[in-house]
Amino acid sequence: MNIKFTTNLSTETATPTEVVPVKDPVGYVHSIETFGSVDGPGIRFVAFLQGCRMRCEFCHNPDTWNIGTGDPYTADELIAKALDYRAFWGKEGGITCSGGESLIQIDFLIDLFKKCKEQGINTCLDTCGQPFTYKEPFFSKFKELMKYTDLSMVDIKHIDPVEHKKLTGFSNERILEMIEYMSNHGHHMWIRHVLIPERTDYDVYLKKLGDYIQTLHYVDRVEVLPYHTMGIVKYEKMGINYPLKGIEPPTHDRVVNAEQLLHTADYHK
Repeated sequence: MNIKFTTNLSTETATPTEVVPVKDPVGYVHSIETFGSVDGPGIRFVAFLQGCRMRCEFCHNPDTWNIGTGDPYTADELIAKALDYRAFWGKEGGITCSGGESLIQIDFLIDLFKKCKEQGINTCLDTCGQPFTYKEPFFSKFKELMKYTDLSMVDIKHIDPVEHKKLTGFSNERILEMIEYMSNHGHHMWIRHVLIPERTDYDVYLKKLGDYIQTLHYVDRVEVLPYHTMGIVKYEKMGINYPLKGIEPPTHDRVVNAEQLLHTADYHK
């Protein structure tokens, strides 16, 4: 008996699955400074990224708070703009990402800093650290970002967690967790502290902060930043109440006192 086998398989040519190209992350930039001299070593191209969840009473850039606004850039576009000024960077300069709070746009930062390192560009991250968490997917992204970050400038707003929340709206727990992670994993940093009369300018807090910093590794510099009132005009234009109205900048003597209690001379190279 002859048996005939049949099949229901179509003889039509299968259409290959369409490959959708992965789009580069887009960063939203509030503003750019092409000759930054206080945002890391050397002369730097500084991109101030848009967006911040903290509401620091002394913030002088409330126009950077809104998330998802600003001028859109891909990493390639921002690097191309920065390279016009590379001749001025010297051996130490490079690109700094500041804010707002730069870690809010961590996907963009990873792409930008990775491409910077491919071109031999020094990278600096300016952050307060508030978005930091050991939860995924952020933590894996943060570790990836650190591979391409030469230096981080970290603001410690207040060493006391209760006073920190009064000053910024958030506890300092995540900030200190990030600093300690960086300290334990060889990531170099500058630590900065804004000295504000009636807020942070108390010897008990300054001594506590100075003692804390001395427990850390890879701290290359500690800076005291005197509070200033130059941001008040922005609050007035935006119709926002300025929280520190009537508080004047610290005196020179108090700045010197803070530098002594934070042992700033021990870190400057």
